[in-house]
Amino acid sequence: MTFVVTDICIMCKYTDCVEVCPVDCFYEGENTLVIHPDECIDCGVCEPECPIEAILPDTDPKADQFLEVNRQYSEKWPVITQKKNPLPSADEFKDKKDKMDQYFSPNPGEGD
Repeated sequence: MTFVVTDICIMCKYTDCVEVCPVDCFYEGENTLVIHPDECIDCGVCEPECPIEAILPDTDPKADQFLEVNRQYSEKWPVITQKKNPLPSADEFKDKKDKMDQYFSPNPGEGD
């Protein structure tokens, strides 16, 4: 089992989760985060830290569509290990649904 970041994170990018990750398996895109599924040790400490519940175990059916996105972009984007402020759009976008097609950016973030 591994954990995945879902499209709920897009346009929000809360980083409370990266601060508690013991193996630094979070990677930063321009407007979202991903988890490298081969680096995640399945400890689960990140899941309750996300204030908008954007992290799910890969056993959750809602996580299926995001596992490959997490894998693909974790190999391209820089690692992030320190908490940053969420995006300015976070409050506006935290409750929006189905953000992948409309808002996902393949561009990398700044990392640490």
